[in-house]
Amino acid sequence: MLFSSLIDADRLDTEAYMDAEKSVQRRNWPNLRSLIEPFDRAMLSKTIAANSTAVNLLRADILRQCREKAQSTPGLFCLTVPTGGGKTLSSMAFALEHAKHYDKRRIIYVIPYTSIIEQTAEIFRSIFGDAVIEHHSNAEAEPGKENHKSHLACENWDAPVIVTTNVQFFESLFAAKTSRCRKLHNIVDSIVVLDEAQLLPSDFLQPILDTLNLLSKHYSVTVVLSTATQPALSTRTYFDADNNMRGLDNVREIIDDPDALYLALERAHVRLPVDWDARVSWDVLTEDVTQRGSVLVIVNRRKDAHDLWQCMPEGTLHLSALMCGEHRSHIIRQIKARLKSGILTRVISTQLVEAGVDFSFPVVYRALAGLDSIAQAAGRCNREGELEQGEVIVFIPPQPAPPGHLRKAEDACRSVLHGHAGKPLERALFALYFEKLYHACDLDKHRIVDDLKMKGKLDNELAVNFRSAAEKFKLIQDEDSVSIVVRYRGPDGDDESIEKWLNTLDKEGPDRWLMRKLQRYTVSIPRRDAMRLLAQGDIDEPFPGLFVQKNDLLYHDLLGLTTDGLLFPASAFVV
Repeated sequence: MLFSSLIDADRLDTEAYMDAEKSVQRRNWPNLRSLIEPFDRAMLSKTIAANSTAVNLLRADILRQCREKAQSTPGLFCLTVPTGGGKTLSSMAFALEHAKHYDKRRIIYVIPYTSIIEQTAEIFRSIFGDAVIEHHSNAEAEPGKENHKSHLACENWDAPVIVTTNVQFFESLFAAKTSRCRKLHNIVDSIVVLDEAQLLPSDFLQPILDTLNLLSKHYSVTVVLSTATQPALSTRTYFDADNNMRGLDNVREIIDDPDALYLALERAHVRLPVDWDARVSWDVLTEDVTQRGSVLVIVNRRKDAHDLWQCMPEGTLHLSALMCGEHRSHIIRQIKARLKSGILTRVISTQLVEAGVDFSFPVVYRALAGLDSIAQAAGRCNREGELEQGEVIVFIPPQPAPPGHLRKAEDACRSVLHGHAGKPLERALFALYFEKLYHACDLDKHRIVDDLKMKGKLDNELAVNFRSAAEKFKLIQDEDSVSIVVRYRGPDGDDESIEKWLNTLDKEGPDRWLMRKLQRYTVSIPRRDAMRLLAQGDIDEPFPGLFVQKNDLLYHDLLGLTTDGLLFPASAFVV
């Protein structure tokens, strides 16, 4: 923290002396109090426009409770609201009111996926305008999304509202680079909202929890864990001492009665497998699925999505991370438009739709996975309460999840639900599920906590391995993956944006703004597959480490990046 303060002060003083115009651009951010009025106007407008349905009345009550509880003493909070209950705006209401009462400096909204961060930042920007900065790899340098002032604010997070990713936030807390450490002192006296808190990575959970405790106790940071499936993050002692967890204690719930809220927002019946050992073939599943009307099927792996899609009738849509971000956005818009118009819509997807994508299907099928994933899938079913009750069907896919986190999550879910006579998504089950999951995981897999302990024999001897910890704390292990820029040309094949950006790349090289444009057209694959494609001449490497699709047959209009060699083995389970 001292290092961060020193670095930022030094950079700002140098800038003020060397480039006064640039220095002035950093100033004049609005304070958080001034954002309450536009927020209240936006909420009033939404209330007036909303139909008086049971779901909307519950959302209004959640918003009210968040405003009222904001006067609570700063510290650790959880906001436990079922999917579709309006957590995003309600958590912002809590943060703004809390900032007003305790004179907090900024709100930092931390989100697990870039697919969610973009739409969340857009929601906030529609209310607060330029007071919001979006700090992640995909933020594009274009008016309304990033300007020179917001780019400067990304350097040290001195804007009032920051929307960022888990990777950017937590890796910065453990970083050794000056560019990342520079922002740390501006986290002091802030409100940090951790959206979809259940997705905090288990392999790094212990150092993350230690740091959240540190920020709350010593740096006046209020933390809000916002999720439909609250993870069990309190301190626990297991019979196996190696799995003990130093958790977040004295976490206060914002919602008065979460159990009653869950019952009130229950919009779908969840049907579990009759035989937990009976795997369902894709052919049998297809026959069952096609008897339905509009339906969403969520599977665990890219290859599963491809294989099931091939069995489905013509016109079935596909979503996975083998499609670039621009492609996925087009398909998501198409799905929403079809559902709104009542057009028969069948979708096969990986779990990328389970967070932040507000689909509302009458029927959802979910391959066996973690209990939190099943709950998130249920949140895509009858989301607005259009039907008396939707239906979520859990099935056992042909292949189990590969060894790793997904297999452990699947096993923990099976352990909790097998033989359970009550409702599968009872709120009390989530604590039991996460306890089983975390006990099966190494919560400090890379031994980062050991690097951050004082090892000297004398009290005044500094022996903390900051650099070693920074090298280990990588939430995305990208050594084995490569991003390829694909030539996706839009739904009608006439969008020449990607060709324009690639032509600019040839002429001007990989400038920062251009690389952010190209991020929307990238797909990550295993490095070994990228090297094979490079050797075959299917992709190019115009600049070191930058790969571009060369063979037009490599990218499918419906499936994304797909060749026989790329329908992956074990690595195919990622979204």
